[in-house]
Amino acid sequence: MQYGVLGALQGELVDLSGVDAARLERLKRTPSAALGSCRYRLQSGDAERLAALCKQEDVAAFVYIGGNDSADTSLQVARAAGPGLSVVGVPKTIDNDLAGTDHCPGYGSAARFVAQITRETALDTQAMRITDPIRLIEVMGRHAGWLPAAAWLARERSHDAPQDKRVPARERSQDDAPHLVYVPERPLPVERIVSDVRQVYAQHGWCVVVLCENQPTPDGRVIGAVGQPRWVDPFGHAYHDSPAQFLTHQLQSDLGVRVRFDKPGTIQRMATAYVSSTDRAEAEMVGRAAVKLAAQGASGVMVTLERAACAEHYRVQTGTVALEVVANQQKRLPDSFIASDGAGMTDAFVAYATPLIGEPLPTFERL
Repeated sequence: MQYGVLGALQGELVDLSGVDAARLERLKRTPSAALGSCRYRLQSGDAERLAALCKQEDVAAFVYIGGNDSADTSLQVARAAGPGLSVVGVPKTIDNDLAGTDHCPGYGSAARFVAQITRETALDTQAMRITDPIRLIEVMGRHAGWLPAAAWLARERSHDAPQDKRVPARERSQDDAPHLVYVPERPLPVERIVSDVRQVYAQHGWCVVVLCENQPTPDGRVIGAVGQPRWVDPFGHAYHDSPAQFLTHQLQSDLGVRVRFDKPGTIQRMATAYVSSTDRAEAEMVGRAAVKLAAQGASGVMVTLERAACAEHYRVQTGTVALEVVANQQKRLPDSFIASDGAGMTDAFVAYATPLIGEPLPTFERL
């Protein structure tokens, strides 16, 4: 299907049987979606039309890659088609918010990107502290904090010694960055964030902050959002103005120093230089598992990644979960992964996320 189900509904089907092994190998290292993508919510009768198309084209299996909205699409097709079509979902989202799986292909690489650019931004901010002492980084993730949390992996000195898993972030080593990480699971007032930054800046003369694109206040509003959202997609997901930009103006006014913000945007989901080797291997693993399941006639399921419990070394295997469990659901950061003050992560999160980003991050020299 070109452009997912939207293309299929328009008859845009392609035969890939002539693509040789060398080209398939290059596709593993090619960013974005080679067949195109869509954000299309099935309308009344669409699932039945897709099921009829599969029957007309003698399609035995419908394998669909994506997040929770794509799981809903797959579920509708499975119900419309009945037992004559094998429908298998393949997890893929940098947001890492799919229910029923330990993590999602895509997350490890995006997490590596966030962690590494945060470490690099920290060095730049420390060097420029005389003129630009405060930096904010706004990352994707919608309403789940998995991606901003990954910035905590950038900290070098804070992970050297065992720590209490619930120690407030501000009480840990502050000569390391990011100093503060905020996630949607812990809504905080703007005044509290400003106070946190003021405290770090007063103590160390510089501060790096990471937050989510939809970071909310306790009343549920996205920071800086005024009036209607800038855009609402077909699945009802709202897109607001930048919380980091709003906080930049607020901090600059309150602290009287220059504050800058970076917003990588969609770069974080396509920057191949930051791909995690673990993530790439697991993406192929779930794809192969989906094909095998479809060949066996399985239907109405999504492939999952299951982490071995109590293993000395990180190890995963594939499993399955019913599409009903995944469709339109969102898995958020558990409480045990978030520091008690809501401004950083715990060692439990570090243990969870570190294997997913592949090789260790570069270690930089300091004078």
